Amino acid sequence: MIIYGERHLRTVLAAYERHFNQHRPHQGHSLRPPMHDPSEVIDTTARIHRRRTVTGLTSEYHRAA
Repeated sequence: MIIYGERHLRTVLAAYERHFNQHRPHQGHSLRPPMHDPSEVIDTTARIHRRRTVTGLTSEYHRAA
């Protein structure tokens, strides 16, 4: 990825930070994101939707509502 200036760098870093802290599974959290609400029931039968994130560097997967 080529960074085109400070504003672009801040945008990319903010997107990565959001992905890292809110979505990416962590080993120490039983492969749940760190911000996961344990009282939230996860429907394992729902369809999976993919969303490109961090300006296209990675993808996040969410169950359809």
